[in-house]
Amino acid sequence: MWEMLKSSITLFFQGKLFQNPAMVCRQLATGVALAFVIVFGLAFAGLPMWVCAAAGGFFGGLAQPWLFKDLKYR
Repeated sequence: MWEMLKSSITLFFQGKLFQNPAMVCRQLATGVALAFVIVFGLAFAGLPMWVCAAAGGFFGGLAQPWLFKDLKYR
C-alpha cells in the first residue's frame, strides 16, 4: 500500500498520473473556492468559526467526487 501511494505521488508531481493535469488543477481550485465561499459566507452571517469550517469542509469534500468524475488516468 505504501509503495502504491509513493508511486501515485511521484507520478502526480511528474505530471504523468492524469491525462489532463490542467483540468485536475482547475477542478481542485473550484472545490477549494467553493469551500472558502461557504466558510466566509457563514462567518459573515455570524456563525462561530468552528461551525463555518466544519460546514465548508463537509460541503467542499462532498463536491469533490462530482468535480472529479470526468478525470482520466494514464
